[in-house]
Amino acid sequence: MSRILINDTTLRDGEQAPYVAFSLKEKLEIAKLLVGSGADELEIGIPAMGVKEREAIKEILALDLGVRQMGWCRAMMDDMEYALSCGLKAVDLSVPTSGILMGVKNLSKEKIFANLENSVGLAKKEGLFVCIGAEDASRADEAYLKELIAFVASLGADRFRFCDTVGILTPTQTYKIVSSISKCGMPIEMHTHNDFGMATANAIAGVEAGALSINTTTLGIGERAGNASFEQIVMSLIYQIGEKRDMDIVSLKALTAKVAKASGIAIAVNAPVIGKRLFAHESGIHASGVLKNSASYEPFSPDIVGGKRAYPIGKHTGRDSIKHRLESVGVDAKKEELGAVLDEVRLIAERDKKTLSAKELKAIFEKAASCA
Repeated sequence: MSRILINDTTLRDGEQAPYVAFSLKEKLEIAKLLVGSGADELEIGIPAMGVKEREAIKEILALDLGVRQMGWCRAMMDDMEYALSCGLKAVDLSVPTSGILMGVKNLSKEKIFANLENSVGLAKKEGLFVCIGAEDASRADEAYLKELIAFVASLGADRFRFCDTVGILTPTQTYKIVSSISKCGMPIEMHTHNDFGMATANAIAGVEAGALSINTTTLGIGERAGNASFEQIVMSLIYQIGEKRDMDIVSLKALTAKVAKASGIAIAVNAPVIGKRLFAHESGIHASGVLKNSASYEPFSPDIVGGKRAYPIGKHTGRDSIKHRLESVGVDAKKEELGAVLDEVRLIAERDKKTLSAKELKAIFEKAASCA
């Protein structure tokens, strides 16, 4: 399998998340951190939005980050002219493909094809890399998608973006349709949304079906419920697909922290890959297993993503965890001495809905020992 390209769109689709707006300084910092974290390409803005957006695109291009940087455009000549004025060397030309969106936008198949012929023709004349964004492809007729792919291929387009615009597909459905259209001879890019929580899974299903590129956003931010998560996709490609990729832990942590602050979207404590509780083991059986062999209940080491392992003392804690935590404060307790301690810990945890510190645990142990 060829290396899968991560085309990150945090600076375009990510910023389209409700209530999110990045400053120019934030955009520049995010762009650099994305490349440092392993993004292969960046989609950096919408030239037709206005002068300020075009100036931001120019500033990002001036960073000379060494990766392909793309602008999002409608397949219209005005949008292409704006893209060229920014100095972009790659564009995604978006067209509606479902009956719903073609009706809403009052665009017939004939008009769409004419627009594509003009806009792709101009882009290729100027030497640009062209991706065709098939908006709402998951609700389009498959025969029409194949006809569209054949047409844009004849115009010289380089890639076809399959968009599950409203996130309706399951991984099985994604695999089936992408398997079919990937046989049409044009590289397929996955653009998935998270309305049913399937964005990352559907993107990976698309790769397994033959897609060669994935759109991502940091933290999975984007329209409505968001997009496939950059950090989840990177880790999935490495650990599930088996790719050898460079992923800088320092950059990844800085990236997710920067986007969280700039977007005002907090990182969930149980977020995959980067959540603070990802390596916290309270359950007695799990904690005991991890203390013996971390691979027993962890798919990868916390070191890989800069995380920290923890054994919170709470309602579901077992004797091994209590013994381990007591040892951290200099108490060498035998497991058979911990029954009364365990009972007290569970009582407090359920009553106060809290976990206990090592200091509290030591006090409980000493009290139990004095009463024995």
